[in-house]
Amino acid sequence: MPSQTAPGVFTQALPSYLDPNHLGPWGIYLQQVDRVAPYLGKLGRWVDTLKRPKRTLIVDVPIHLDNGTVAHFEGYRVQHNTSRGPGKGGVRFHQDVTLSEVMALSAWMSIKNAAVNVPYGGAKGGIRVDPKLLSRGELERVTRRYTSEIGIIIGPSKDIPAPDVNTNEQVMAWMMDTYSMNEGATATGVVTGKPVDLGGSLGRREATGRGVFTVGVEAARRIGLDVSRSRVAVQGFGNVGGVAGKLFAEAGARVVAVQDHGGTIYNEAGLHVPALLDHVGRHGSVAGFEGGGQVIPNEDFWGIPCDILIPAALEGQITDKNAGRIQARMVIEGANGPTTPQADDILHDRGVLVLPDVLANAGGVTVSYFEWVQDFSSFFWTEDEINARLVKIMKDAFSAVWQVSEDHKVSLRTATFIIACQRILHARDLRGLYP
Repeated sequence: MPSQTAPGVFTQALPSYLDPNHLGPWGIYLQQVDRVAPYLGKLGRWVDTLKRPKRTLIVDVPIHLDNGTVAHFEGYRVQHNTSRGPGKGGVRFHQDVTLSEVMALSAWMSIKNAAVNVPYGGAKGGIRVDPKLLSRGELERVTRRYTSEIGIIIGPSKDIPAPDVNTNEQVMAWMMDTYSMNEGATATGVVTGKPVDLGGSLGRREATGRGVFTVGVEAARRIGLDVSRSRVAVQGFGNVGGVAGKLFAEAGARVVAVQDHGGTIYNEAGLHVPALLDHVGRHGSVAGFEGGGQVIPNEDFWGIPCDILIPAALEGQITDKNAGRIQARMVIEGANGPTTPQADDILHDRGVLVLPDVLANAGGVTVSYFEWVQDFSSFFWTEDEINARLVKIMKDAFSAVWQVSEDHKVSLRTATFIIACQRILHARDLRGLYP
């Protein structure tokens, strides 16, 4: 029951998953919100809006396996905030998916969308499943059943899923088709990251990595780092890390180390990025790459001498246990939530510039917005037009964040949260409460 602490003021104990002291992805997000609260001014009265997801859906996903048995998987769709527009965020298939993780990812999507000023709120989804253990038919059945279960809260003007960890264009095609069949009409705008032949956008697959590269170049210019002479280390070498690594290499940088689930390879002279990308595409990881470089222990990755470090795998990778070993001048977060608040402080104290995920990896959702707009208008842009619009939005967003960081003498993460939270809560304030 709520307790009255002062006339007209009521408080209520938070459940454990809403408690900032209950660590995990959601606890990390709450700590980030607490850090930005002093900068919200009159909008601070709405700050609890950011600490409670608008809607959380947990669904059972039963399917027939190929062997004739029935398996059940747990699925989630969380809509964190929709004050600025429909929910937007990916769907991941991973054996370690939890409600805390999906809640945090949905909240970071709210911040990310507001930071680059696209008219979306934040949402996220996931299924606790290892897709590598499923046949193609089983994967399709899981996708379609999950889509049917969450169909009551998604839609082109309500909540638009997209690819994330272990999901891709084909999964989005199945989701779009399932939703469309249930609606009785083709609804291309219900998801983004679709195949181009089904209303997808050119440039979408490379967009997140291109955004990472764009803000990295902008930040390097401001700290006097010559990208063409820099050394880059990348964790995760898929659509984000692989594309970012490729673009940095094309700009003259040496990609000296790459780590993924298959191991870590290192070459001080620089790895041959096109050959490595081809190897990962054919074999699924860096393991077994014979194009130059040595295999080193995974834990040694964090101490590799480099100028730019790009964590582009999963959350919680940079912690207070390894942050002190990082030798990079700049960390560009390609993954969502790869750095804990304690590690953030360590890096800040050591003078390492951190480009936060909610800014650095916003290229994907920006081009998802372009895709959504193109689907509504049935008029599609060229890849050059899309890349040019993406680069402009990312540069403008970075410039605004850099200015707030300078004005308030705060980290780029806090500056990004200041801008984003003010935009979200201003929309909340203007809309008021109904009823």
